[in-house]
Amino acid sequence: MAEQIIRFEDGAAYEQMMGIWSRLVGNVFLQWLAPPLGLRWIDVGCGNGAFTEVLIERCAPTWVEGIDPSEGQLAYARKRLSIDQANFSKGDAMALPFANHSFDAAVMALVLVFVSDPRKAVEEMVRVVKPGGRVATYMWDMLGDGFPLEPILLEMHNMGLAPPRPPRMEASSTEALRDLWERAGLDKVEMREIRVHRVFANFDDFWLAKQTAPSIGATIAAMSSAEVKTLKERVRARLPSDAEGRITYGARANAILGRVPA
Repeated sequence: MAEQIIRFEDGAAYEQMMGIWSRLVGNVFLQWLAPPLGLRWIDVGCGNGAFTEVLIERCAPTWVEGIDPSEGQLAYARKRLSIDQANFSKGDAMALPFANHSFDAAVMALVLVFVSDPRKAVEEMVRVVKPGGRVATYMWDMLGDGFPLEPILLEMHNMGLAPPRPPRMEASSTEALRDLWERAGLDKVEMREIRVHRVFANFDDFWLAKQTAPSIGATIAAMSSAEVKTLKERVRARLPSDAEGRITYGARANAILGRVPA
């Protein structure tokens, strides 16, 4: 079977679906990393700049290079962050267009499971970071029900539907992350779990924020109106609301940090 490819091309749609989640997790992630100010960073798989924006706000970097394969996402990032400290360019996580030891820190935010060869991507981050520098990522726990889309994906599965899933979901587990970081030769490896919650005004707010996801959008578009109605009813039943109809939904990510040997 051919490998399913999930591409994020629409920066505005990504913002509605995942950008808010990325900033929620990103703030906790950077608080945990506690990096010094004034570093030179590379944000691999920067997407529409959601995490990059948090990085700049919290860490005052001297420079950030954002790399992503999607021109649509990069265009959104450039509009979001029209500042002197960041540059956004098209590139491949498995072949970063930079010389060895070009950065003080490298980060991937919610990206690793979408890369066809996570090990190569981690090796590339190590290559471009200076000795003693930081290499880190956070990724939804895809195999442990930590993904924000899980209620919809689960009910799709129960209805016999098979939306595309990221090609390397196993890379999100704590065991796989530690193995990747240690095999890349990184020192002082640390890990933590990050839990965040997002409040939706009502079920329609939750649904609209999710149906633009590439992993489910095409599947929903191919369904009949009756099937979509059934899916929505099944998902709604999984999401208790408060007296005002608000839905509070949680997600969980695994994070890892290592140092390039000096």
